[in-house]
Amino acid sequence: MPKPVSGQDDIVRKETETEVSESGEEKEMPPEKKLLQIVISAGLLLAAFIITRVIRGIPLWGQLLIFLLPYLLAGFDVIGEAVEKAGEGEIFSEDLLMCIATAGALLIGFIPGGKAEFAEAVFVMLFFQIGELFETIAEGRSERAITGLMDIRPDMANIERDGEIVSVSADSVSIGDTVVVRPGEKIPVDGIVASGSSSLDTVALTGESSPRAVRPGTEVYSGCVNLQSPLYIRAEKTAGQSTASKILELVKTSGEKKSKSERFITKFARVYTPVVVGAAVVTSLVPPLVSGHFVSNFAEWLLRALTFLIVSCPCALVISVPLAFFGGIGRASKNGILVKGSSFIDALSRADIAVFDKTGTLTKGVFKVTLVHPMENEKKDTVLSVSGDELLHLAAHVERYSTHPIATSLKEAYGRDREKDDGCQVSDVKEIAGQGIEAVVNGRKVAVGNEKMMRNTGADFKPCSEPGTIIHVAVDGKYAGHIHIDDVEKEDALTAVSDLKAVGVRKTVMLTGDLDSTAKRVAKDLHIDEFRSELLPADKVDEVTKLLDERKNGGSLIFAGDGINDAPVLARADVGIAMGAMGSDAAIEAADVVLMDDKPSKIAAAIRLAKRTKRIATENIVFAIAVKIFILMLAAIGRCPMWLAVFGDTGVMILCVLNSARLLGWGKY
Repeated sequence: MPKPVSGQDDIVRKETETEVSESGEEKEMPPEKKLLQIVISAGLLLAAFIITRVIRGIPLWGQLLIFLLPYLLAGFDVIGEAVEKAGEGEIFSEDLLMCIATAGALLIGFIPGGKAEFAEAVFVMLFFQIGELFETIAEGRSERAITGLMDIRPDMANIERDGEIVSVSADSVSIGDTVVVRPGEKIPVDGIVASGSSSLDTVALTGESSPRAVRPGTEVYSGCVNLQSPLYIRAEKTAGQSTASKILELVKTSGEKKSKSERFITKFARVYTPVVVGAAVVTSLVPPLVSGHFVSNFAEWLLRALTFLIVSCPCALVISVPLAFFGGIGRASKNGILVKGSSFIDALSRADIAVFDKTGTLTKGVFKVTLVHPMENEKKDTVLSVSGDELLHLAAHVERYSTHPIATSLKEAYGRDREKDDGCQVSDVKEIAGQGIEAVVNGRKVAVGNEKMMRNTGADFKPCSEPGTIIHVAVDGKYAGHIHIDDVEKEDALTAVSDLKAVGVRKTVMLTGDLDSTAKRVAKDLHIDEFRSELLPADKVDEVTKLLDERKNGGSLIFAGDGINDAPVLARADVGIAMGAMGSDAAIEAADVVLMDDKPSKIAAAIRLAKRTKRIATENIVFAIAVKIFILMLAAIGRCPMWLAVFGDTGVMILCVLNSARLLGWGKY
């Protein structure tokens, strides 16, 4: 019997193409060979059944020899696994229990009062192998959901050396090397585009099919596929430090953090199997002894005990429940959601309070001009009548040499090309701390800054009540107008919050270091229940600690942040979710769930998948235990035929495995 699915590391390293690994360790039989084994065994079983029915007078030992051939063919690998595990001290393995039960069925006919169960014994082993086949197929599908990620990291890289392009191992690429990526090739290491423009397929990292345009200066990540033109990329990380390598390591180790359901199954199987084995021994010996007719009654009670052993195998639980969580993690990975362990699937399924950082999570974290209020057509002597375009023109030229995000937004709004080519002369640029910047533009003194600067300039400015950053402009002491700059909300932020409510999140909260007016506007726009503003990183931890006390009915608190500044809060929450973490080392290390793009709407998708995974695992547990208890009760009173016992073990396992496999077919969400 194959080992239960214990995590991605077991599956990722599995080689299904061979039966023996390089180290000599026995591997699982490929499904094609398993199917052939079943078909031939079934054919031999049918032949043995016909022979023993057609030819009369075959002695009991002769019938045993006839049925022994299909039995050994059907169960040679199970017998070998049972012996190996017994030698390692694992006495109560499902393989050993199945071997004892079927061997007992083969021999029970030789006991006084016993009835030959040769065909039944072979059928039990055969059906057990059919269960293994279904398990192998389901594991294979689950494996492909994960090992598809293995292809994101190419083995070779083309680098430019002395004017020539040389193909080398990706592991030998050094920081600073120029890597050449042709159309159709994967980027081997993280870096920055030095020359060339193209578009990238990032689906392996983000789960998104839309190509991403790149040009010189753009950061690019290992695992992305170049779609159009050659790119020359300056390596910023080695292959071992790259995004693809971190993702693969994360996926491999995600099986180490078990969910409560998986821990329950492990403890349950550890206690349940020995108890049932003890009950089987008692069933086979005590009633015949008590009856006073041990010899004549032993065969009947031994058959009941063998039925006990068949039903007692906990295969359905130890395989299907971890497979459900593994399938959920694999499905999430295919869609750019990396979950660091099934324990976080469990916690996500109980999400009660969702807490967000604002900048970079609900907003883009990029300042943008949203409103321009010029003093156009004003007749007052204290103001300068200008158009909106002229107002942007003056502000952009004063901020020409500044690298501040606000200056960048002004230059972007006006247009960098227009700014460079309009022939304006800018001189005497002076930055005034806490106020803004002054400069002479074409002979006119232009002041660009806050209200304090306007007062010091003597300009008759007009206050603005709009939330966000307000940039005022004065020319030669006359007020020209103001420009409103704000962080832009992400396109799917509103949908993200509403979707969280739809999946059962009771409360949404936003924590931000921004001004109260800005936080209030964002919270109102996105329909967030509560917000806290003007917080330092330590304040955010305190707020999350308070919110943890507000969880209800065993619910969990999830926190979504950028994974860098919010690392302490990510660690404090029940589930820390890093937003837009592609390429961010701090995010991958601090968070429990990593979203490989910056879409907050994927938080609700992760919760939906977690709930579905937990529901399927619970269905398997309840169904398997209920059926086994029912069949064990029938066996105890002698009303359970062996075929029903087989259903109680292998049949239930097949149904549970198929139920878990539904996760692998659940499409993009």
